[in-house]
Amino acid sequence: MTKYEVAIVGGGIAGLTASIYAAKAGKRTIILEQQKQLGGRAITIKKQGVYFNLGAHALYKGEAYEAFRELGLRLEGGTPSIDAYGMWKEQILPLPTNTFSFFQTPLLSWGGKLDLAKWFIKLGKMDTSVWNHISIRDWIETQLHDPMLRNLFYALLRTSTYVLAPELHAAGPALKQLQRSLKGVLYLDKGWGTLVEELRELAVRQGVKLVTGCKVIAVEHQDQKVHSILCESGTRIEAANIILTTPPSFSHKLVPHADQTALDTWNKQAIPVTVACLDVGLRQLPIHEHQFIYGLDQPIFFTNQSREGKPRPAILSDDGTQLISLFKYQGPQTDAAKDEQELEQVLDMVQPGWQNELVIRQFLPKMTVVHDFPHIKRKVDPGPAVPEIKGLYVAGDWASHGELLVDASVASAKRAVSQLLNTREEIKL
Repeated sequence: MTKYEVAIVGGGIAGLTASIYAAKAGKRTIILEQQKQLGGRAITIKKQGVYFNLGAHALYKGEAYEAFRELGLRLEGGTPSIDAYGMWKEQILPLPTNTFSFFQTPLLSWGGKLDLAKWFIKLGKMDTSVWNHISIRDWIETQLHDPMLRNLFYALLRTSTYVLAPELHAAGPALKQLQRSLKGVLYLDKGWGTLVEELRELAVRQGVKLVTGCKVIAVEHQDQKVHSILCESGTRIEAANIILTTPPSFSHKLVPHADQTALDTWNKQAIPVTVACLDVGLRQLPIHEHQFIYGLDQPIFFTNQSREGKPRPAILSDDGTQLISLFKYQGPQTDAAKDEQELEQVLDMVQPGWQNELVIRQFLPKMTVVHDFPHIKRKVDPGPAVPEIKGLYVAGDWASHGELLVDASVASAKRAVSQLLNTREEIKL
């Protein structure tokens, strides 16, 4: 029997972040990860000299970025140009992202352009929380009057959140994410695996015990308090506090009698978000200016995270291969073959002749982006504590209190550690 003050199930971004803050607070901490490597969906796989994430990843200037800077991570990478295009009825037209394109784009009427300028000025200083309890669709349909401007905002909000559910997604968090995008996003050199490695190194320096290839099968509790973790190997790890960073459905399965706890509510209300993603490594782009393209009449996004020129791009290959990512944002029903065909057709239109430049490709038919998000059908925000079982906490992208994507992972990890330390204030270094 090995005893720890904090045991964390799952070695992704949330688990690693929680472990570092717990260890910094002087708690003897262990991470148990089922896979042979840490990182979860933030891993990077190198193929033929090209660094593939599980779909393109962008780091916004939100809770995660601030925490990583607070922890002293290097976060080496590049910020993309704001120049972008919109795809409308199989035409590629410039979006109004700078003075020249604002006046020249035929996408918007003059009235629509003025409305866009007004809203972007407002967005820079707006308290988005006033829109937390209405959907994106309700916000767009009541606040925006120009039809094409509505299409543009649907595309921008879909891209910044990865969610194809405007009738469900709470407008406030989505607008907050769009607000942050105005500050620029960061694409990490050699993929998000570099971020995972920095977190791993920091966790080791803080004395965190890291165990990979360990499948947890039960969180044991008695008299409404956790006492141990049981692994498939038969190993039992005693812990005063346990943080689950696993998906809500898996967390529910791990805890006996979970149907009598808040885990049941959190699991039932969760709505997973998925995308189909086609990544291609090209020797060069047939049409150089097509770097970022938003689908306005279809749920598609095209991005080159390794673009040449200035601002400096992210380095995503060893030999200058350009790594292109295309997303199709998915609803409940998916068709892998159809989605791949649609993404290839978009690539044909955006970069004709791309097959002649192809070095390598990767297709992910149904990639989970997050296991839940702030939607208007939620009964309650998950965590950090499971109130019925003392010492049990949750963290992860689904344990959001309004944050999105990796910001939810990091913010929920900090909340969990703060609560187990019995402090009412957010943890500080």
